Amino acid sequence: MTSTPQAPPSGARTAQPEHLGHVIFIAAAAAMGGFLFGYDSSVINGAVEAIRDRYDIGSAALAQVIAVALIGCAVGAATAGRIADRIGRIRCMQIAAVLFTVSAVGSALPFSLYDLAFWRVIGGFAIGMASVIGPAYIAEVAPPAYRGRLGSFQQAAIVVGIAVSQLVNWGILNAADGDQRGELLGLEAWQLMLGVMVVPAVLYGLLSFAIPESPRYLLSVGKRERARAILAEVEGREIDLDDRVAEIEQAMKSEHKSSFKDLLGGSFFFKPIVWIGIGLSVFQQFVGINVAFYYSSTLWQSVGVDPADSFFYSFTTSIINIVGTVIAMIFVDRIGRRPLAIIGSVGMVIGLALEAWAFSFDLVDGRLPETQGWVALIAAHVFVLFFALSWGVVVWVMLGEMFPNRIRAAALGVAAAAQWIANWAITASFPSLADWNLSATYVIYTVFAALSIPFVLKFVKETKGKSLEEMG
Repeated sequence: MTSTPQAPPSGARTAQPEHLGHVIFIAAAAAMGGFLFGYDSSVINGAVEAIRDRYDIGSAALAQVIAVALIGCAVGAATAGRIADRIGRIRCMQIAAVLFTVSAVGSALPFSLYDLAFWRVIGGFAIGMASVIGPAYIAEVAPPAYRGRLGSFQQAAIVVGIAVSQLVNWGILNAADGDQRGELLGLEAWQLMLGVMVVPAVLYGLLSFAIPESPRYLLSVGKRERARAILAEVEGREIDLDDRVAEIEQAMKSEHKSSFKDLLGGSFFFKPIVWIGIGLSVFQQFVGINVAFYYSSTLWQSVGVDPADSFFYSFTTSIINIVGTVIAMIFVDRIGRRPLAIIGSVGMVIGLALEAWAFSFDLVDGRLPETQGWVALIAAHVFVLFFALSWGVVVWVMLGEMFPNRIRAAALGVAAAAQWIANWAITASFPSLADWNLSATYVIYTVFAALSIPFVLKFVKETKGKSLEEMG
């Protein structure tokens, strides 16, 4: 028999901020890191073919330049938590904003392929930081009654960032008369595409000066009065602030700092639950979703689509990504994580299989036959829609819920690292695989989408409606 948890004496669970709009602004400002995450991840899509042409490189070298940012992502994600605990969440955001800005300027004005790769790594480090700090900060400042909805701002900002980058790329390409290397404002079009990120990066930095530091961090460094003032600002003055401060301090004292050795056990090095988390992360990437965002314009051009049209199709794919994400946000707490994942897997299998079929036909005058071309285009949108309404959101939700409290932080870190590694593997291998056999490449992605179904059915437990304390 389990006892029902008692409501916090401070009244935090039902706290209502006096100015909800201000709290929404704070969460939206922090989620700008997610916007930059999505923008930087996808903007390179518009420059791929121009980089190949300018530096006269093959598919393997091109893939490394595109994928090298993921190395920075992994390092940034691994170190962001410690940096934030040492200097604060806001300072961490400001560092990320500076790195985003520097990366945008450097990427727009490279001297060679090697320093372009270096600036990509710097941008990746900022992405890694933003991917960790944004959700953590929002969770720490959001009133408990609004935490789920405000926390979804991060994922929404990511998909909006992807869409905006594609729209900007399309606009710049049209201004350059469809030539990625056409001159605009003294630069080649692809350079301008990468340089435009300076605008949201600077905005992110400016917004970080307009939002308060996390009360949790302030309490960790002994600034109790400032923490009380911010709690009153974001949770309302009707709560008992002294009790609220005491609750947070008590929770921080009782937290177990999980380490890597806590994950060890079982027959295969890690505990089974850790392997399940790794499996979710790997399947999320091995269906080839990032091919749709890193290489989509290149993919369409390779089967004869006009460059300007290819950029427009990339933009419409991003809109579908937003629609799917909204659907997931609506249904993830209604029908559950597992059913949504299975629905998504079935839809992805259908979309990917149709793409593989369409790409198996020989090009006619450099283009796919009309029927196969339309099938490929529609199937690509179907694939992205079903990914976005399922695995795109569900995996992150489940990774945050499925691990026992005592290993959650360390296990989530390992699962996130596995996700970046899998992302790198797909991103780095696609150009060479596509040169080998584009249809067979999509067959591989289809197989992984199909295998994800029995994986979920056999190993993944539903976490809907369960408290974090019930896990494990």
